Amino acid sequence: MARALARRPERESGPRVVALDGPSGSGKTSLAAALLPLLGPGARVLHLDDLYPGWDGLDPVVPLLVSGVLEPLAAGRPGAAPRWDWARDRPGEPLVVPAADVLVVEGAGSGSRACAPHLALLVWLETPAALRRARALARDGEAYRPHWQRWAAQERRHFAREGTRERADLVLDTG
Repeated sequence: MARALARRPERESGPRVVALDGPSGSGKTSLAAALLPLLGPGARVLHLDDLYPGWDGLDPVVPLLVSGVLEPLAAGRPGAAPRWDWARDRPGEPLVVPAADVLVVEGAGSGSRACAPHLALLVWLETPAALRRARALARDGEAYRPHWQRWAAQERRHFAREGTRERADLVLDTG
């Protein structure tokens, strides 16, 4: 994947943005952690879990990401978006995203059409649903269990509308 990114032309300004998209439990966070050391010291990761505005926040995170983070970074300024306070179920302090050579944005929605003009690489991760559910519940515990179906329904609608998998530069089976 680092080689695929290296083959992409440099942007005039701002970071080279890699979107790791796919449904919950497909391995986006794990892949981002594995990629970070391969992308060099100027690479950073943005986890959309920090920004989703609640359990119905998949579609609403996209404009937060584009206007708050991707557009400012492309213009050479730091980005910022409200961090979601999951414990209080409300917006929290802003999450500042400093300039970077490479920004890996991991999370469902990161490969949306609105994000596409800012992306150097869109990677789609897929895994069978039963394995994804087991991974997600192991990662997030019982707090996620009552929201699994609700979130999965948002993902299905979002991905169908956005055609994310079909637009991906790279599709990885992480099952």
